[in-house]
Amino acid sequence: MIAGTPGAAAARPAPEQSPPDQRAPGRLTVGLVRGLRGLRGQVRVELLTDQPEKRFVVGANLYREGVADPLTVATASPVADGPGWWLTFREVTDRTAAETLRGVYLEIDPPDEPREPGRWLWHELEGLAVRSASGEELGHIREIYRVGETEVFLVRGPQGEFDVPGVRGIVVELAPERGEMIVDLDALALDARPVEADDYVRPRDRRPRRRAKRPA
Repeated sequence: MIAGTPGAAAARPAPEQSPPDQRAPGRLTVGLVRGLRGLRGQVRVELLTDQPEKRFVVGANLYREGVADPLTVATASPVADGPGWWLTFREVTDRTAAETLRGVYLEIDPPDEPREPGRWLWHELEGLAVRSASGEELGHIREIYRVGETEVFLVRGPQGEFDVPGVRGIVVELAPERGEMIVDLDALALDARPVEADDYVRPRDRRPRRRAKRPA
């Protein structure tokens, strides 16, 4: 989640995301299967949640994107030598079955949990207007993704498509109640990062493609 004050704007957003098109209504994305280990179906999951100890508890149901049948967590543990978690599922008992999960987003049904005031899920921020501190219209948030420990807003507007790291000093204010995010244009230095450049590759472009979203 992201808070709406300048200081909290640098905090980590909740990477649990809104559903793309063929996801069951309301599901949230909590992980992306990145790799495998061994012969018994263990998978390495990139975290798209800041509460893995809650989302990956043994017995919890996860869902493949766009699939109704659940996967039941059998074992779960943090990766000792890097980011992510190791998971196994009761329904996935060998490496061949686990191979079908590689590159797949994992989802959960929306948890019935109280939310801290002034914090939002990613899908609640998509579509916000992005403006500079001086009021210049820069575009709208089209997508949010994570690079390491930093969440990045993908913005599309008159200057094209560009990335806004969700860190203090760049995101000045996040105000969903007003429908806007304010950024420091000087700190963002858009001219130094043209998305049309031949050598510019967004980190998100190295991620598996999601299914297309339904029109809002």
